[in-house]
This record gives sequence, structure tokens and C-alpha cells, in this order.
Amino acid sequence: MRVLITNDDGITSAGLTLLAHVALDAGHDVIVAAPNREYSGYSAGLSGEDDEGKLRTSPGRPPGLSEQVESIAVHASPGLIAYAAGLGAFGARPDLLLSGVNLGPNVGPAVVHSGTVGAAMSAAAQGIPAMATSMASAAPQHWETARLVITEAFAWMTSHAQDARVLNINVPDVAPEDLLGLRAAPLATFGTVPDTVDHQVRKLLFDALSDLGGTFEDGTDAYYLARGWATASLVRATTHDETEATLPTFTRQGAQR
Repeated sequence: MRVLITNDDGITSAGLTLLAHVALDAGHDVIVAAPNREYSGYSAGLSGEDDEGKLRTSPGRPPGLSEQVESIAVHASPGLIAYAAGLGAFGARPDLLLSGVNLGPNVGPAVVHSGTVGAAMSAAAQGIPAMATSMASAAPQHWETARLVITEAFAWMTSHAQDARVLNINVPDVAPEDLLGLRAAPLATFGTVPDTVDHQVRKLLFDALSDLGGTFEDGTDAYYLARGWATASLVRATTHDETEATLPTFTRQGAQR
């Protein structure tokens, strides 16, 4: 398979190298196409620099990347990079996209704003299976833990049909021996008490995840991540929700069916 690696932290992030090597070690054709600068918080936004009708690119490689892997710095947001990749901007259309490893968690409502998840959503919307990966630290110390978890998640992903879903992986920044494991968990939601909501918004969107304690509902991704578990969640991209039976409708007189 051809695997495209991107992120929202920029081409110099070590997380790109980890993802590329996981895919390379599994025997896949790998290319890194990541933003030339940080695009955190861009969600799936489409922003980029034009160069005579094409996205502007420049040389760039994350630290320690294998010479077997082609690497390009793209002057664009991760969402636009994913869309462009699907249209063949960086060679053959990728069979799979890996985004991250993000510097900081992407749990609960934070996935709406994440450029890391946004790239994966953009790929999934085009029918390209995608995984978003994040570490619960702005300056991770235990990349070996992330590699352990992501290797397992990647093996699962390549053996299960995704059906326009994004696999969202979050890893605590703990030593491998302190990791409790990897478990499935639904996305956390914000509470309803104003002080609690303020705390949750600050923790999920602006601070590194560290001491959420019991502020998030038991069983959610934020809850488990704060307690030393890596979490896996499936997020759907651009699919119609059939559960609502009474949407507003009307038919104009004389309209052709």
C-alpha cells in the first residue's frame, strides 16, 4: 500500500518520523507530505500558497527520517494536503493516510478543531482510510510508548474496513512499563456546569492533558487517557445521520419528482 504521512505541527516534527517508520517497517510505500509550518487548530480548513496553479512545495525532512522515504514540505494546511494527495498531487493516490503524531492530545470535542484529525477527516471524505495519532504532551518524552501503541493500531487498521471512519489514537506520555494498555473509548463531552465546562475547555483545547481527575465522565477517552491508558475512538467523516426521522421538508407546486 501507498501510505501518506502528514500532520499539523509541521515538517520538522519527530512525530512524522515515527509514523513513517511504522508504515515502512510494515512493508509499505511511504511518503511524507507535511506543512512547512505549524497549522494547529486549523481543523479541515483549506489554506495554502499557490505556485503557478499548483501547491507550493519546498525541501524538508523530519529528524531521523529514513532515506528510503520521500519527504516534501507543503505550503498548505493539513486538510488541503490530504485533499491534494487524493487528487494525485504527490504522486499516486495514497491507499491510507496517517496524521500526527500530534504534540498534545486530541480527545473529546477537541477533535473538531484539530488539524491532525482534520487531515484524517479530509482523507476519509475521499474514501481514503485514515488514522489520527496524538501524544498527551506538548513535549513528549516517551516516543517508544507511542510507537508501541501506534504499531498495534496500524495493524488493526490495515486489517479492518474503515467505511469513511477515522481511527483516532491518543497515547499518554508515560514509559512503556507504565502504560496500562490500549482501549476503545467514546469521545468525552463537555459538562453543563459553567465552572466545569470552563475547566474542560481549557484542558482539552489549550493545556496539555495532565490532571483532569474526575471532571470527565467515566469511560470516555479523556478519562482513560488521564489515567495512563492509550485510547482508540472511531470518528465518522461526512456521512448522513439516518437516525432523525422528521427533518424539515416541503415540495413546491409543480415540482418534478
